[in-house]
Amino acid sequence: MSSPLKETFHQPGVASPPAQPTAPPALSQPPAPGALAAKVRTLAPSMTRSMQRVAEAVAADPASCAALTVTGLAERTGTSEATVVRTSRLLGYPGYRDLRLALAALAAQQAAGRAPAVTADIAVDDPIADVVAKLAQEEQQCLADTAAGLDTAQLDAAVSALATARRIDVYGIGASNLVGQDLVQKLLRIGLVAHAPADPHLAVTNAVQLRSGDVAIAITHSGGTTDVIEPLRVAFERGATTVAITGRPDGGVAQYADHVLTTSSARESELRPAAMSSRTSQLLVVDCLFVGVAQRTYETAAPALSASYEALAHRHDSRTNR
Repeated sequence: MSSPLKETFHQPGVASPPAQPTAPPALSQPPAPGALAAKVRTLAPSMTRSMQRVAEAVAADPASCAALTVTGLAERTGTSEATVVRTSRLLGYPGYRDLRLALAALAAQQAAGRAPAVTADIAVDDPIADVVAKLAQEEQQCLADTAAGLDTAQLDAAVSALATARRIDVYGIGASNLVGQDLVQKLLRIGLVAHAPADPHLAVTNAVQLRSGDVAIAITHSGGTTDVIEPLRVAFERGATTVAITGRPDGGVAQYADHVLTTSSARESELRPAAMSSRTSQLLVVDCLFVGVAQRTYETAAPALSASYEALAHRHDSRTNR
C-alpha cells in the first residue's frame, strides 16, 4: 500500500508518533489451543498494557478463564469488556466466545495429561518420521497462505523500484537478517549494489545516505521491531522507496513503507517460534522479488549470473579439490 505519510515525513529529522496496536481482522481458522501461549508471547510486545493483562491471564490459567464470562474476565484483569474482545481478536479469534472454546479445549488437553507439545501438532514422543511429515505439511501450508495473500500489485511495484535502484539496503534482526542476507547475495550476483547490515546502528547510518532512486527493505515478522523500523523511517524521510516484508501489515513498520508485502507463518510454539516459522514465507517473498528483478534486468542479469557461476565453478569441481 502506498503510504500517505511520504508527504508528511519526507523532511529529514521529523519525528513521528508511535504506531498504536490495532486488532487485525479475525482469522478464517483461529489458532489451535496449544498455540495460544506462544501466540501471547509473540504479540504481547505490540499490545497495550491492559491487553497484555488479559492475554497473560488466559495463557497462564486457561481452565479458570474458560469458565468466566467476558465481564468476569474483565473484572479479574482489571480491564474492560471491550479490551477483552479486542485482545481475543488480536490473538486470532473472531470474538471472546471463540477464545473461551479454545481455552476450554486447552484445559481439557492439560487435564488429560497428553504428551507436551513441541509444536501445535507435534508431541515430544512423536516418531521422527511423523515430525518430518508434520513439519513438511506446516511449511507447505505456510507457503500456500503467503502466496494466496501476497498483493501482486505491491510486489510488482517493489520489483520495479529494485530493478532501477542506485542502491539497496535491507534491514532485519536475527532470523530476518538471515533472510535479508539471502536477498542481498542474490542481488549482488546480478550486478546490483545491495547491503544488509546486521548491526542496527550501522543500518541507521547507512539509511542516512539514501535518497530518491534508492530502495530500503525492512523484514520483520512482528512489524514492531524497533531496530528495523528506525532505519526504514530514516530511509523513508530521505526519499528512498521503502518496502516492508511483514506478518503484521498493521504494525508500526507499515507507516514508513511505500509497499507492504504480507507474509504468513505456521503455528507458533515454544520450540518453533515466529522467528523460525515466518522465515519460510519471508524467503518465498525474497525469491519472488529476486526473480522479478532478474526478469526486468535480464540483459544484464543473465551475463552477471553466468560470470559469477564461472568464477566459482572450480571450487565445486571435485577433481580440482583433492
